Amino acid sequence: MSEITYLQAIHDALDEEMSDNKDVFLMGEDIGYYGGAFRVTEGLYDKYGRWRVIDTPLSESGFTGAAIGASLMGMRPVIEMQFADFISCAFDQIVTVAAKNYFRWGGKTPIVVRSPFGGNVHGGAFHSQCPEGWFLNVPGLKIVAPSNPYDAKGLLKSSIRDDDPVLYFEHKFLYRRIKGDVPDEDYTVPIGKSRITREGKDLTVITYSAMVHVASEAAEILEGEGISTEIIDLRTLMPLDKDGILASVKKTNKVIILYETPRTGGIGGEIAALISEDVFDYLDGPIIRIGAKDTPVPYSPPMEECYLPNVDDVVVAARKLIAY
Repeated sequence: MSEITYLQAIHDALDEEMSDNKDVFLMGEDIGYYGGAFRVTEGLYDKYGRWRVIDTPLSESGFTGAAIGASLMGMRPVIEMQFADFISCAFDQIVTVAAKNYFRWGGKTPIVVRSPFGGNVHGGAFHSQCPEGWFLNVPGLKIVAPSNPYDAKGLLKSSIRDDDPVLYFEHKFLYRRIKGDVPDEDYTVPIGKSRITREGKDLTVITYSAMVHVASEAAEILEGEGISTEIIDLRTLMPLDKDGILASVKKTNKVIILYETPRTGGIGGEIAALISEDVFDYLDGPIIRIGAKDTPVPYSPPMEECYLPNVDDVVVAARKLIAY
């Protein structure tokens, strides 16, 4: 067991999968000699060479299409969107081609799209978005978003070994801020399975990625007020772990859904509908959604702090829900 950063966990997963399977290769902008915009792929170019760590032109649609073609020939490409915001440039390749190959003719499309996403890095409206919600309405894709080094490594290994296209959302704010114990031996984290990161009995906070840490800070404050909070880290957004969500709602009867995307049209609405349809009779209060403001991500640091969901938002909502 070693204590490593979230970033190192992603790097190690790539390294180990490339070492174990010669069909795994990487594509993206500046990922080769430079080691990537955030240095996630640093050293892999020297180790595996230019034919397995391929620098591409600024053409997300082009290299995503090339990766899809390679996957249809039996390769397992992992492509990097330098910032998740630019995944929109490859939208058609992902939703029209990759997501539908299996449904059209049974074709396997084992590609992974690594997408550094999220705010709190003061990158502004073009480098801080959370676009995962754009893809929730696209059957044929799998979507994962780890919150810690253990899951970051295990989920990336599972994604690379999966025969379906997987969108892997890695949060930039966590890269060097979060450390955790990771096994030295090979392991995977199953896609589609959530995890309870904190047991509680009074209310449930359903969340994922960087917001797991916001929820944890809020739960510590609430614990001091005698409020016991259960936290579910979804880990996978598609497919959702419905059984895990519903079991927790039946246990605590009160729910907050916390996510970093703008509140309107985000995953919170889908989860709220699921709970209402399946376990409405267990609820002892309204389902509360906490998301980002319905605006582009501000560049100004104070405005971005106001834009993003924070610990106080969760604490205030929890008090309101408990008092209901």
